[in-house]
Amino acid sequence: MFDVAILGFGAIGQELARMLMANPQVRLTQIIVRPGAMQLAQQIAAGLSPDARVLTQLDLSAPHRPDLLVECAGHEAVMTQVIPALESGLPCVLASIGALHEADAVERLQSAARKGRTRVELVSGAIGGIDVLAAAALGRLDSVLYVGRKPPRSWQGTPAEEVCALSELTAERVIFQGSAREAAHLFPKNANVAATVALAGLGMDRTRVELIADPGIERNVHLLAVSGSFGSMKIQLENLPLPSNPKTSALTVYSLARAVGNAAAAMVV
Repeated sequence: MFDVAILGFGAIGQELARMLMANPQVRLTQIIVRPGAMQLAQQIAAGLSPDARVLTQLDLSAPHRPDLLVECAGHEAVMTQVIPALESGLPCVLASIGALHEADAVERLQSAARKGRTRVELVSGAIGGIDVLAAAALGRLDSVLYVGRKPPRSWQGTPAEEVCALSELTAERVIFQGSAREAAHLFPKNANVAATVALAGLGMDRTRVELIADPGIERNVHLLAVSGSFGSMKIQLENLPLPSNPKTSALTVYSLARAVGNAAAAMVV
């Protein structure tokens, strides 16, 4: 049996727990949450994965050490929980890739993984074509553009509210244009895709990002346009959001579940 710990138990973590229960090769053994979230997490976990322990710190002791840690807790947890886990030799899967916009974040993560003789996997999340982009980056990339288009409600609580009155939009409105690093800094809960695209391709500063609030759509639309020595690629996904969190595409959870399944499987496609 392949033992998994989930770091973070919000909308993504809860849906991931549901999906892991359907995989006979995988056993969810630990759910790591903030101290203030313990009681609610225990109540929810009892109905989803009653055998999993709800903790505030990852248990790496010999009887309980998991085979994999899956992070879906947000940017702060990447530095405070994932890095120590990597240094201990535990493989990790990362969802909060936008956290890596900080200047030294990528090096810190890589250094921790090297120290622990393990690795961290950055999942593709809500976007497709990352395999093509990463392969094309071995040649010459001329341009990489990511356009994220979401309903106005998905941009509530972000700097988009300083650009326009989201609830009053009757036509699409560009709320951000700039680099992937700037996007990840300003829109940390919405820009994981931009950071993923950047790390697979031209980097945080050369990857161009455009974010749009569009009252005419109900789905999260992600467009990736790439050109280089390999030729060109344009891919568009129209993702349904998680019912419990309109800022997150359901595909993000599927991507995490696939990463766990691949880690436990004898053959991977």
